[in-house]
Amino acid sequence: MGAPLQSVAIVARTLSLLYNKPLVGVNHCVGHIEIARSITKAQNPVVLYVSGGNTQVIAYSRQRYRIFGETLDIAVGNCLDRFARVVGLPNEPAPGYNIEQEAKKGSRVLPLPYATKGMDINLSGVLTSMESYVADAKRFQPFSKAGEPLPEDGYTPGDLCMTLQETVFAMLVEITERAMAHVGSKEVLIVGGVGCNERLQGMMQTMVEERGGKVFPMDERYCIDNGIMIAQAGLLGFRMGQRTAMEDTWCTQRYRTDEVHVAWRA
Repeated sequence: MGAPLQSVAIVARTLSLLYNKPLVGVNHCVGHIEIARSITKAQNPVVLYVSGGNTQVIAYSRQRYRIFGETLDIAVGNCLDRFARVVGLPNEPAPGYNIEQEAKKGSRVLPLPYATKGMDINLSGVLTSMESYVADAKRFQPFSKAGEPLPEDGYTPGDLCMTLQETVFAMLVEITERAMAHVGSKEVLIVGGVGCNERLQGMMQTMVEERGGKVFPMDERYCIDNGIMIAQAGLLGFRMGQRTAMEDTWCTQRYRTDEVHVAWRA
């Protein structure tokens, strides 16, 4: 995504100079959070941000979105996308969506590493284990052999997709619950592309209801990256007098969520 972002940044600089308009830099994650807060009317939720590039558990405090937990290696969306390619699922309409649908055909959950480290998680080992299951030709029945007799200890792509979802989503629900307990919140807001997954929403709903709270899920219109979320966050910053100098208008993956001054919140 580096090249498209840099291209759009050039366009933004050009328009700013041509029409003498100010520039306002936006953090991608904050864009997700603010559009979700605006649409769902969640007041002060714990935020689970799950996408192809990020996995974070976040809560607001003193004009910062504080990161309580995150992935220590790869993001959950990256894990799902890579496994979809390994198991033979197509990219259209989206690898994560295809895993979600295939998981509904599964009938068993296989052992996987459960890699929570306090408030953080590891996913690279989970992905490696999933790749090992696919590589086991004696037990794995690929799509090309669908309908053939399955060995007693065999498994299908549906079983593997179900296994991956149940394990990884359980890890995400666990660290989200810990954050809720820490900050005393009864609300959970799920943002980012993986937040469209209805199984993740359902597992989170079960946990939050047991705590007497409420989940605020988003659908694909606003979970997936979109222009309105960037415009919304930019407008909030603009109204508070935030401006970005021309020499500072560059793209970076190292602009962390908790570095943003959330001046528009008390």
